[in-house]
Amino acid sequence: MRFPAAFLDELRARLPVSEVVGRRVTLKKAGREWKGLSPFNKERTPSFFVNDQKGAWFDFSSGKNGTIFDFVMATEGVSFPEAVERLAAMAGLPVPKVSEEAEAREERRKTLHEVLELAAKFYEATLAARAGAKARGYLADRAVSPAMQLRFRLGYAPGERFALKEHLGAQGVPVEDMIEAGLLVAGDDIPVPYDRFRDRVMFPITDLRGRIIAFGGRALEKDVPAKYLNSPETPLFHKGATLYNGAAARQAAHEGAPVIVVEGYVDVIAMVTAGFPATVAPLGTALTEDQLALLWRMAEEPVLCFDGDAAGMRAAYRAVDLALPLLRPGRSLRFATLPGGQDPDDLVRSGGPDAVAEVIAGARPLADMLWQRETEAGGFDTPERRAALDRRVGEIAAGISDEAVRRYYRQDLQERVRQKFAPAPRRFEPARRFEGTPRRPAGPHGGLREASATLSPRFLASSIVRGSLSGIPVREALILVAIVNHTWLLEHHSEDLADLEFRHPDADRLRRVILDTAAGHVPAAAALRAAIAAREFGTVLARIEAAITHPSDWPAREGAAEEDVRQWWVHVVSLHRKSRTLHRELRNAEQALGTEPSEENFAWLRDVQAQLAALEGTEAMIEGFGMPSGRSVRTL
Repeated sequence: MRFPAAFLDELRARLPVSEVVGRRVTLKKAGREWKGLSPFNKERTPSFFVNDQKGAWFDFSSGKNGTIFDFVMATEGVSFPEAVERLAAMAGLPVPKVSEEAEAREERRKTLHEVLELAAKFYEATLAARAGAKARGYLADRAVSPAMQLRFRLGYAPGERFALKEHLGAQGVPVEDMIEAGLLVAGDDIPVPYDRFRDRVMFPITDLRGRIIAFGGRALEKDVPAKYLNSPETPLFHKGATLYNGAAARQAAHEGAPVIVVEGYVDVIAMVTAGFPATVAPLGTALTEDQLALLWRMAEEPVLCFDGDAAGMRAAYRAVDLALPLLRPGRSLRFATLPGGQDPDDLVRSGGPDAVAEVIAGARPLADMLWQRETEAGGFDTPERRAALDRRVGEIAAGISDEAVRRYYRQDLQERVRQKFAPAPRRFEPARRFEGTPRRPAGPHGGLREASATLSPRFLASSIVRGSLSGIPVREALILVAIVNHTWLLEHHSEDLADLEFRHPDADRLRRVILDTAAGHVPAAAALRAAIAAREFGTVLARIEAAITHPSDWPAREGAAEEDVRQWWVHVVSLHRKSRTLHRELRNAEQALGTEPSEENFAWLRDVQAQLAALEGTEAMIEGFGMPSGRSVRTL
């Protein structure tokens, strides 16, 4: 009896070997593997090993080894079809009826794999040809090296409506196959099917066996409806059950690399470039249960890496809700928060691998993220509200299906509640705030999220605080690059630059080099760059320039009109000064809260964090801004 290969792959994906074997063998964790006593021979020293990443078991006492199917057949004395049926019942999957039609569908899948492989080769060749110059420029701007382009098999889809269709047709591929593979757009209202991907950088998407099953395309023009476009659902591709870079990440995880989840294709490539090969991304949607199952097959505690803004926190909280009912002993998630609104690509370019490693090392357990979400709004000043929190955490713990994990979560959350509402020690006046910054009462929607029950130790060591020291803050980078590209600013604003405080030590050292070079005269841009290089700060300048990635930062670059630069400069410097003032108050609030974790100090810290979050979202919206440089008018 034959079963579709896709169905057998699904069983392997849903059933880790340790789970199947664990029904008959008591397993204990041993590094990246599990070990236990052989079920085939009597022994006192374990010689039976299970490796979930390889999807295999090994019995050194008998020389036997195999997959989950082999184990069921060997231990239960059943045939292969019976083993498949038992494992399907364990996984909750119906066994497909094997018929001539099913076999035909399986052959069809093989054909579609071949069609997609041909399409990938076409896109790769087009990227390397003259027609791919614009796409190569985009990849160069995003610091995707030629080696990484080859490693990820990146390509370019030409702008013509029928370029791929004609190429595949010339090789004998039927139009129906192209449509079923998701390469063409077709429908009753479309007389002639045409290429789905046009004028886009192409990112091939593979299954866990490394076979191409779909594509993601990044538009190169701004006026297209979708910046990123994925293949539609096909017999091969199910978006919610696939991870970008999943095949390579699984192998890297087996070799000991941490499994990290980021948001997009370029973020994955940046992380791999920085030395984190087991990085994956969902495909334009929130993390799904199927994707989470794939992650847990690679690692017991994958790290989800989110932006530190409100959208990133919402995504993190959705992942918490998704994971909670599915937690098992030793199987959970950790959460890393990126500093300063940067994405992984920005952080790699501005801070390098060390900055990324620091953020990943500061990843927080799922229990911390859960507690943060439930307490970030504050307002527990009455017995009724405290009781509501107590009831809420009890309901959350009750939703965890595994009995042991549920028990420990209930204990952990109850202890956090107890500590939060324990009688406060003797109160005292908090540390002095920075002069000129008023202390506001906390609003009902403050932006701070509590790091732990006592807050200060974990908060001060969190990835938000430490990671921001590794990545160069974007506003500091903007100010320095603007000065280098528009040295005439030094004529009237050198005192402004001298008075500014920079948080990042490299940025501050470069600021001093610029001021020393410009002492007594205003150098030309080329002369200033040469002086910076002569002082061995050329690498620092390159890192700082790499931190500027957003199109709205164009006034800092060469070619902007003086009038635009002057308006923009005043705005950016004003924002920077306000940010530094708030950061001083933030340090005072952290110190006060670390010494006395009271509601009052917590409200103070939350208010400062909310002001900082609002400041980070502020952009230059000046009426008529950009007209001297030829930009379109943008008004409030």
